[in-house]
Amino acid sequence: MAHHHQEEKKEFNVTNLYYLVGLVFGLMTGAVLEVGIKWIIVGGVLGLLTALLYVAVFVRGREQR
Repeated sequence: MAHHHQEEKKEFNVTNLYYLVGLVFGLMTGAVLEVGIKWIIVGGVLGLLTALLYVAVFVRGREQR
C-alpha cells in the first residue's frame, strides 16, 4: 500500500491581522500624543482591546449568518 500524503493547506487567519492592525495603530496613536512612552503602551493595549471587541462582535457574528 502506498502512503498518500495529503497536502496541508494553511489557512490565513484573518483575525490575527485585525489584532496586528489594532496594535500598530494603537501604538501610533499613543506616539502621536507625544506625552511619553507610557501612553504609547496604553495606546497599544487600547488598540488590541478595540480589535478584540471588533472581532468578537462583528467578525464572529458574520460567520453565523
